[in-house]
Amino acid sequence: MRMPRRLFLRQSLQVLAVLGMAGCDRLSRAEWFQQMLSAGEGLSRTAHKALLPRATMAQEFTEADLSPRFRSNGTSNPENPAYQALAANGFRDWALKVDGLVANPLQLSLSQLRAMPSRTQITRHDCVEGWSAIGKWTGVPLGRVLDVARPRPEARFVVFHCADPMEGPGSVQYYESIDMDDAFHPQTILAYDLNDSALPIANGAPLRVRVERQLGYKHAKYLSRIELVESLDRIRGGKGGYWEDGHGYQWYAGI
Repeated sequence: MRMPRRLFLRQSLQVLAVLGMAGCDRLSRAEWFQQMLSAGEGLSRTAHKALLPRATMAQEFTEADLSPRFRSNGTSNPENPAYQALAANGFRDWALKVDGLVANPLQLSLSQLRAMPSRTQITRHDCVEGWSAIGKWTGVPLGRVLDVARPRPEARFVVFHCADPMEGPGSVQYYESIDMDDAFHPQTILAYDLNDSALPIANGAPLRVRVERQLGYKHAKYLSRIELVESLDRIRGGKGGYWEDGHGYQWYAGI
């Protein structure tokens, strides 16, 4: 009997976690091993796109399938004074900046985002740590926001800049990126509701991205800015995300 792809992925990740605890961190630091992983990532991404076209949808569920609790992972309340001031005001003064390689830069308030056409989807969140949860998300499709911003022809990537410091106050804030294919996928949304209520702070309020065909670390929380770029080379370490730059994660985390 063929093992479901997501189950295989979770079990594989658990095995990798055990290997890591056994000392495989030394292997991961070896230059030849990093080069092998990079080559494998490119091959995996090419195969994934060939087998699963851009329009392929992630599985959606019913309300009967919702997890009793959608756990928070990573940051649950950013140690960022500016963010805390916005949260104290119910995010009424918060705005999402959309800039970079766009013809029409935007500043969108939460109320403006809520007034745009929305999408609701019940999907499963798969974390690289091996756990999963099913939640009901409502938000504006990222593609609709980009249509208003009008990407320039040379724009190839969408970079998400976030409010959560990753190593204590004043440290680098979380960032992630996807390509234009995933940006315009119908299930890629900027979510402001979880399970029919305003997105909790622990889950990324006031806005987080949902990229349903990729692992959880791609679903950036606490969004503050979306930047369109031609290349990821000048975004921090040049690999496209916080975990990719300093921790060996793959940039393309398709599932």
